[in-house]
Amino acid sequence: MVLEFFRQIPNCSGVHRRSCPGCCGSFSPLVPNAADSRSGLSERTAKRVAPYLECARKSGAFSFPRCFFCIFVSVMNQFMGNPTKKLPMIERDGWLLPVEKELTARHESYLRALREIEKSAGSIVDYANGYRYFGWQRDETLEGWWFREWLPGAQDVYLLGDFNGWQRTSLRLDRNPEGVWSIFLPDAMYAERLTHGSLYKIHVHGDNGWHDRIPAYATRVVQDEKTKDFTAQFWNPSPFDWQGDRPIAVRSEELFIYEAHVGMAQEREGVGSYAEFTEKILPRIREEGYDTVQLMGIAEHPYYGSFGYHVSNFFAPSSRFGTPEELKALVRTAHELELAVVMDLVHAHYVKNLNEGINELDGTDHLYSLPGTAGEQPYWDSKTFDYGKEQVRHFLLSNVKYWLDEFHFDGYRFDGVTSMLYRHHGHTDFVRREQYFDEEVDEAALTYLTLANTLVHDFRPRAVTIAEEVSGMPGIAVPTADGGIGFDYRLGMAIPDFWIRQLKEVPDEQWDIHAIWHVLTDRLPGIKTVAYAESHDQALVGDQTLAFRLMGKEMYEHMDRASQSPVIDRGMALHKMIRLVTISAGGDAYLNFMGNEFGHPEWIDFPREGNGWSYAYARRQWSLADNGLLRYAQLGEFDRAMIALVKKYGILRDGYPYNLQMDTQNQTMAFSHGDLLFVFNWHPSASIPNYEVRVRVPGRYRPILSTDERRFGGTERTDMRGQHFSYPVQGDELPRIRIYNTSRTATVFLREE
Repeated sequence: MVLEFFRQIPNCSGVHRRSCPGCCGSFSPLVPNAADSRSGLSERTAKRVAPYLECARKSGAFSFPRCFFCIFVSVMNQFMGNPTKKLPMIERDGWLLPVEKELTARHESYLRALREIEKSAGSIVDYANGYRYFGWQRDETLEGWWFREWLPGAQDVYLLGDFNGWQRTSLRLDRNPEGVWSIFLPDAMYAERLTHGSLYKIHVHGDNGWHDRIPAYATRVVQDEKTKDFTAQFWNPSPFDWQGDRPIAVRSEELFIYEAHVGMAQEREGVGSYAEFTEKILPRIREEGYDTVQLMGIAEHPYYGSFGYHVSNFFAPSSRFGTPEELKALVRTAHELELAVVMDLVHAHYVKNLNEGINELDGTDHLYSLPGTAGEQPYWDSKTFDYGKEQVRHFLLSNVKYWLDEFHFDGYRFDGVTSMLYRHHGHTDFVRREQYFDEEVDEAALTYLTLANTLVHDFRPRAVTIAEEVSGMPGIAVPTADGGIGFDYRLGMAIPDFWIRQLKEVPDEQWDIHAIWHVLTDRLPGIKTVAYAESHDQALVGDQTLAFRLMGKEMYEHMDRASQSPVIDRGMALHKMIRLVTISAGGDAYLNFMGNEFGHPEWIDFPREGNGWSYAYARRQWSLADNGLLRYAQLGEFDRAMIALVKKYGILRDGYPYNLQMDTQNQTMAFSHGDLLFVFNWHPSASIPNYEVRVRVPGRYRPILSTDERRFGGTERTDMRGQHFSYPVQGDELPRIRIYNTSRTATVFLREE
C-alpha cells in the first residue's frame, strides 16, 4: 500500500524551500487526486496523505530526495503507528521530526503556563483583567475611586493633578508586598474636583530620581498644544451604547484586508480623525469590496511619524485622532457596514521616552524589560518586553483582552513577531532548521504569543490573529491544540519584497515565470497566508509605491486619459497583473494599503524637520481616483472588479492554484481555480494568435476579466465576447483551448458546460 503511494511520485523538477509538508519543494500537478480511484490508493490511505497530494496536484515542482524522505517518514508514522504520541503538527510534517523533542518541550511550557493561569484565575479570560484592577477603578460601596499602579522598584509614589492643584507630595500611595501602590479618593472630598476630563500624573521616586510620569494603565493621554507635554486624563464618560453591535466573524476561510491609518486617511493636509474616517473612509472601503479594515497607529504614541509603532501608552487610543468614544463609534459603524476591524497590536517593543512611556517607570531599567542591553531593541531604538516575567505577561495579556472587550475590535495583526521570537530580532539569514530552536530563540516570547492567541480565541472565538513573521518559525500559524503558536494567518512578506526586486533589478524581458510561481506558492498546506503586493512598508519615504516605481515622474503629466505614454501603459498593465497574480496565487487572504488600489503616487512622509513639518505626503489623494478623466479611476475600477471576481468564485478559499502551463520562451503561465482559468503573459511585446493553453476540464471557456479591457485603461486586444472550446491532444491527458495571447496581459476565463 505504501509502495503504491510512492509510485505516484514523479521525478524531481526543481529544488525549493518547504513548499509542501516537510519538504524543500513542491510536487508535480501530475500526481493524481488522493480521492481518485486511479491513484491506486485505498480510501483510508488517501485520507491520510491527502494534504501531501493536494500540494502535489497544484504546485509545479518536486524536490528529491528530501520530499521522498519527509513523506516516507510521515506516512510510515501514520501507517505503522508510533509508540510515542506526537504533536499533530509533527505528525503532518516529517521535516520537524529531528526537532520533535524541542517542539514538545515548547508546547509543554505553554501548557504549564496556561495551567498556572487557570489555577490562579479559573481561566485565561478571567486572568487578563488588569485593566479592571489597575488605574482608576470605581468603588460604589466605599463611594469613591481607587487608583493603583504596579511599581515594585519605587521608593515613593504620589498622585497629582488639577484636582489637587498639582501638589506633588500631598497624595501619597501605599505599597503592598507585591509592589502595587494604591490610594483611595472618597467622593466626599473629591467628587467636585476629580471629574471627567481631569488631568493627572504620578510622581515617582526611584533609583533614577524623582519624575512625573504617566501611569501604565492610563486609558486616555492628551498633549498640550503649547508645551507639547503629554498628560494622563481621567476619563469617565457616560457608558457607550453598544446595543445591537456584534463583532464580525472574521476567523473565516478568506479575508480581504484594507490596511489603513486614521491620521493620514484624509485628503486635506493635517491629521485626520476617527469621526472623519467613520464618515468618509469606511463607506469607500465597503464600496471597494474589502471586508476587513486593519487600523494602524491606534495605541498612543508620542511621535506621529513612527506610524504608531513606538507605543507609549498601551491602554490609551491615540487622542490626536479624537476621543475613545469616537473610536468606538468607528468600530460600531464598521460593523453596521459588515466590515470587521482588526487592530495593529504592537507588543514587540515600546518607546524609550521616560516622559510619555513606561520605560523605567518604577526607577529601574527592568520593570517591563530585561536589565541592561538585553532589554533593548537596537535596530528600532526602543525597549523590548521581558516576556518571562509574570507581571509583564499579565500586563500584555490584559492589553490583548482590553481592546477586544472595550472597543469591540475583531482581532489583531501582531506587529514585529520576528523581533519578539529571537534575541537577534531576526537580523540573520535563516538557512538551518536548528536556528528555530537554538539559544537565540526567546522561548518566553513563544509562550506568551501562544497564550495571547489562546486568550483571543477563548474570549472572541471568531476573532482573527495575524502574525507579521518573516523567519518561517515552524508552527506560527498552526492551532495551539496541534502544538502550534496559534495564529490564524501569517503575512506573506516575501511576496512584496520579490516584486520590488523584480522592478528594481530585472528587465521586463528577463522576468522568470518560475520564480514568480515559486514565490507565490512557497507555503505549507494548511498554513494560511495573507498575500499582498505592497503594504505601508513599501510606501514609506525612501521607498516607493508599486505605481510610482513603475511610472515615476510620468504620473505627474500623463495620467489623464487623453495622454499617450508608453511608460504609463507599461506601468498600468504591470500594476494590474501583479495584483491579480498575487491575489489569485499568493495565499488565503489578501491585503491592500489604502490608496494603492488606484495607484496612489509618490510615497508616505510624515511631518518632520527634514520636510518642514509638512503634511503634504501624509494624506491620501482620493480625488485622483474619483476623477473620471484620470487613469487612476481605471486602476480603481480594476481593483473593484478583481475583488468581486475573487469573492464570487471563492478563489481564496480554493487554496493552491493548479499549475497548468509554464512557457518560459513566451513568459506565459497558466493555472486554474475551480472553473476559472488564469493566463498571464508577462512578455513585453510577444502577442501570439492561436496560442494553446492546457485546461483541466473539457468545456467552453469565455473571458470574464482582462487587465487589457478598455474600462481598465487597456486596448482590449482580447475579444471579451469570444468563446473557446476545448479539444483533446494526443499524448497529453489534459485538453487545450486556443486564445489570442496578448503581451503584458492577464486574462481570466470561465469554463461553462
